[in-house]
Amino acid sequence: MALRALARVNLAATERNAARLLAGLSGDARLCAVVKANASGHGAVPVARAALAGGATSLAVATVDEAAELRAADIQAPVLVMGAISAQELPVAIAARAEVVAWDERFVSDLDDLPEASVPVRVHIKLDTGMGRLGTRAMSEALSLADMVRSRTPRLELAGGMTHFATADGDQEFVRFQLAAFEPFAQRLRAGGPIVIHAANSAATLGAPGSHFDMVRCGIALYGCDPFNQEPDTAGLEPALELSSYLAAVKRARPGESAGYGRRFVAERDTWIGTLPIGYADGIRRALSNNCDVLIEGRRYPLVGTVSMDNVTVDLGPDPEAGTGAEALLIGRSGAERQTVEDLANRIDTVAHEILCGISSRVPRTYHRDGEPGA
Repeated sequence: MALRALARVNLAATERNAARLLAGLSGDARLCAVVKANASGHGAVPVARAALAGGATSLAVATVDEAAELRAADIQAPVLVMGAISAQELPVAIAARAEVVAWDERFVSDLDDLPEASVPVRVHIKLDTGMGRLGTRAMSEALSLADMVRSRTPRLELAGGMTHFATADGDQEFVRFQLAAFEPFAQRLRAGGPIVIHAANSAATLGAPGSHFDMVRCGIALYGCDPFNQEPDTAGLEPALELSSYLAAVKRARPGESAGYGRRFVAERDTWIGTLPIGYADGIRRALSNNCDVLIEGRRYPLVGTVSMDNVTVDLGPDPEAGTGAEALLIGRSGAERQTVEDLANRIDTVAHEILCGISSRVPRTYHRDGEPGA
């Protein structure tokens, strides 16, 4: 029986994407799989396992609870929490044996004040070279923090130095500017002993080989999406997620009859309207009203009318070939037709991450390996 909404995730594709990314890295750079935000809606734990099987050697998340989720699933690989951590959250991070990011003395002091852990807390120092969010802009301050962490050995361990690119999916001149600001910092850190230097996100990994350093941090490309919002095939990536619903009702619409809130679709000819029981509460953005296609039995049909919380409507034409119960894909392939996450993102001037993260928790996820059950 069809489900009203279903996200199917191909873990074999995720594993191959990891291997493809790893094969393209410069020198001995390693792959860190970014699985924050529930692996952008794909499922953090199964995706993390697939990425590690594909060659990733570490994982990254945004919050301490995300790190704890991975540890609760008995994932033992290094986990870096890239986001801000409050003093109240630090015990969770330490219990999860998470690596953390520092950019001010207060945070390092908070770490040093914690009860001694069984292993040193591994700390990465973040230099803000142009993103303008987390991290210190002053290289002198960042180097001072690194010395502060080293002085707390064996309670703390200086594990890495990092930055983050603001325009790796666009303005390459600014990428070069950020690299030029980061490289002296990286050299100074390396002079003090072994350390992991990392800067590249998915876009920089694919477009700026000079940014690979010792490790890259890939998220969106791991899921088979192109960080430049182009066709993923051009980068050798395989989309891992398929989002489906089904035709719950099919009814005739005569000229002048409408479908959906606000009557944003009014039939101009005799046609048939199909209703899919999926809506913006499931992740179909309201901005896709009258601005999207749906794939049914190998054919492409326009989504018409307003996307509502629980339903969307599709114009099946005057002689519909599909009937009630037919599978309908919002993301994925049906016959010769395919609609990618990038297609949806480009229609509403956003990024693939937002489309994927918007697929809500009420949409069940199932996992397979090239069609065979498996997680």
